[in-house]
Amino acid sequence: MQTSPFIGELIGTAVLLFLGNGVVANVVLKQTKGESAGWIVITAGWAFAVTMGVFVAKSFGSVDAHLNPAVTVAFAVATNDYSHVVPYITAQLIGSFIGATLVWLHYSPHWAATPDPADKLACFGTGPAIRKPGANFLSEMLATLVLILGLAGISSKNLGELAIGVGPYLVGILVWSIGLSLGGTTGYAINPARDLGPRLAHAVLPIPSKGTSDWAYAWVPIVGPLVGAIIGGLFIRFFTL
Repeated sequence: MQTSPFIGELIGTAVLLFLGNGVVANVVLKQTKGESAGWIVITAGWAFAVTMGVFVAKSFGSVDAHLNPAVTVAFAVATNDYSHVVPYITAQLIGSFIGATLVWLHYSPHWAATPDPADKLACFGTGPAIRKPGANFLSEMLATLVLILGLAGISSKNLGELAIGVGPYLVGILVWSIGLSLGGTTGYAINPARDLGPRLAHAVLPIPSKGTSDWAYAWVPIVGPLVGAIIGGLFIRFFTL
């Protein structure tokens, strides 16, 4: 098989979700070595997951390494080139589902040991600290806007050839910063595939006493990031960042 942008986005996103939701499972599920390790561990784990996901995506053929429909949409708006939107987002959704399924397999003894269905869902999809849909939507929109503007700052246009080597690390730092500063309201999905693919996995996988997949909330981590992405893309386009 040959590498390709589609394969790169798929495998990179799978690695992103395996490591990202993996750290959530390590902290939240019962009887793990990382049980109750806290928010700093989760945000750090997600930051490192993003860095590794970007490296893997590039090595398997995706020079862009978006791993996120919001990023794909933002740069489509910024460049007025929508040719990558459908294939990239399709690959990202498939990859996110696979990554979430790997988390389920990896932590297989711990689902039955964890009594709270909300803790199990947290290992797949995001949820609000205080359920206020309007405020939750705003949080996801603003956090994603910061993500897009930060990515524009990390671009090769600003960093030159340095971006090739240090770019993935800077993206990880950016996501870490968002998680630490803005993630306490909704769990900072900032990525529709990061939430939708795993939430679908939660719905179909045979997880003991898993409870609901909370589809009533699912629109927030999809629509909020996409709106933030469009605004960010327009900023980039009109200010030629």
